Amino acid sequence: MAENISSVTDTSFQSEVIEASNALPVMVDFWADWCRPCHMLAPTVAEIAQDYAGKLKVVKLNVDENVNSAGRYNIRGIPTLLIFKGGQVADQIVGAVPKDQISKIVDRHVN
Repeated sequence: MAENISSVTDTSFQSEVIEASNALPVMVDFWADWCRPCHMLAPTVAEIAQDYAGKLKVVKLNVDENVNSAGRYNIRGIPTLLIFKGGQVADQIVGAVPKDQISKIVDRHVN
């Protein structure tokens, strides 16, 4: 995992994502170890974290280990990227989509 991407859990979700998104948009990568598209998307997520360092916080959440957060945000398919801003879900990206598509959506939420 890239050094500027941390893992969050059901326990740390409130402080690491919800509260943190009041200061900076937070992109959460919902993934699982068995999910091939998740592994394909991982390098792209790492690049996004690098490109938007200081403007966007990027975290990963393993849906198998943290079912409460995945359930609360109605995650049905993975990979799913949720962008939180001001404590709310501001955008959602489902599937292993190209980097430029993710960047376009992230650009709407960073200053």
